[in-house]
Amino acid sequence: IKGLTGNVFPLVSGSRSSKTFKPKKNIPEGSHQYELLKHAEATLGSGNLRQAVMLPEGEDLNEWIAVNTVDFFNQINMLYGTITEFCTEASCPVMSAGPRYEYHWADGTNIKKPIKCSAPKYIDYLMTWVQDQLDDETLFPSKIGVPFPKNFMSVAKTILKRLFRVYAHIYHQHFDSVMRLQEEAHLNTSFKHFIFFVQEFNLIDRRELAPLQELIEKLGSKDR
Repeated sequence: IKGLTGNVFPLVSGSRSSKTFKPKKNIPEGSHQYELLKHAEATLGSGNLRQAVMLPEGEDLNEWIAVNTVDFFNQINMLYGTITEFCTEASCPVMSAGPRYEYHWADGTNIKKPIKCSAPKYIDYLMTWVQDQLDDETLFPSKIGVPFPKNFMSVAKTILKRLFRVYAHIYHQHFDSVMRLQEEAHLNTSFKHFIFFVQEFNLIDRRELAPLQELIEKLGSKDR
């Protein structure tokens, strides 16, 4: 399976981890967004992630954020899919990112008051919610000329803030499994790309990034 980074992600065949967690969200071939995705893949191939996340000249910021948000959803979906058998009600009874950070789920519509739930349940709620946003043509228009809604940026920020929590949970609770599967290079590349992207456009509040602050600083220092 290929991620936007161009790396091939080996999936363990014959086990539950070979299943993708949620269906992949495809960007229609031949569309302008598809061309943007191809541009992103080409620039990522250069190895300079700081440059690769920058808005291409003459492009619409909303569209660039939309394309990358879809891609991060697909990447995280796939990375989490490889470790689902280790993330269970028993192993992860709460959704946490280390001992100091615990997340409770609310989506503002179906579940208005935050509820405490296991990590697999929380991530299922989260990824289903993100998928619903990405599939909503009024929020993420796929046709050329259809304008993005006025609240698009705030929706995208909420999606990315929540996707970050899946990375945080994987790093804090399942990194040993990631190492055993020899997936750490893929996880690190994907996360580094994600962090450089949200930093470039100031999309996630610094406080939200606190559970992985040390890792973020380490990744950033290598590129100075």
